[in-house]
Amino acid sequence: MTTTENTIESRQLVRANVWGQVAALSARGLTKVIRNGELVFAFVAPAFLAVCFYIPLRKVMDQYPGMDYGQFLMPIIVLQSVGFAASSAAMKASFDGKDGIHTRFRVLPMPSWVPMISRLVTNAALLAVSLVCALVACLIIGWRPADGALGVLLVFAISGLIGILLALVADGIGLNAGSPQATSQAMSLPTLILGMLSTGFVPVERFPSWIQPFVRNQPISQFVDVIRGADQGALSWGLVQPSVYWCLGLFAVAMGLLAMDRRRMSA
Repeated sequence: MTTTENTIESRQLVRANVWGQVAALSARGLTKVIRNGELVFAFVAPAFLAVCFYIPLRKVMDQYPGMDYGQFLMPIIVLQSVGFAASSAAMKASFDGKDGIHTRFRVLPMPSWVPMISRLVTNAALLAVSLVCALVACLIIGWRPADGALGVLLVFAISGLIGILLALVADGIGLNAGSPQATSQAMSLPTLILGMLSTGFVPVERFPSWIQPFVRNQPISQFVDVIRGADQGALSWGLVQPSVYWCLGLFAVAMGLLAMDRRRMSA
């Protein structure tokens, strides 16, 4: 066997070993998700959110002509489920950091990106379950896909992209936060405040005039508008453009947080 053939074979073995590491760590993460009950909560949380918001507000909102509140509520239920998956990602990263697992991974013979990709696989699986359960819960409260199967696929794809970006941001927060408690506050408070001050629960016209510009332009409202547009088959560049910029911003924040963690651990 020539030197070139030996080199090619060595690279193939290294590549196979790396993806084997990704598979092993991903399986570890998924097992932990099941064991900790997060998968069960991914089923329960969307239904709980749908019931808690739909029942108290439906009678009030149905007084407005032409409003089907189950249809109106779908995007925010989906985004709240996405937020749950992101919070779970942050807490997993934080607890692993507290237990010293990230430090042990760094001294093992594996590329530095392997643990991050494995966490992303785990988070994506939990996100997919959360989204499916959210859409089922929305069907139960009266949502019906306005644009058929294509609309559902677009809703799922857009929500999934937002969820992956939020999971990356959450992963970075969990790695850099000093404790799981600090991680929980950093994830839950912004999500709660932005969710309540959004067009997900009530139209922007129902807010006081002085806060309407913030409500209209903040990221949750922009994501809600895009998901509604996808469901109704009414997407346009003018509707999608603000959300694209917010997604780019989330990606930049995620990369910054992950770079901060890498610098901190190498210092």
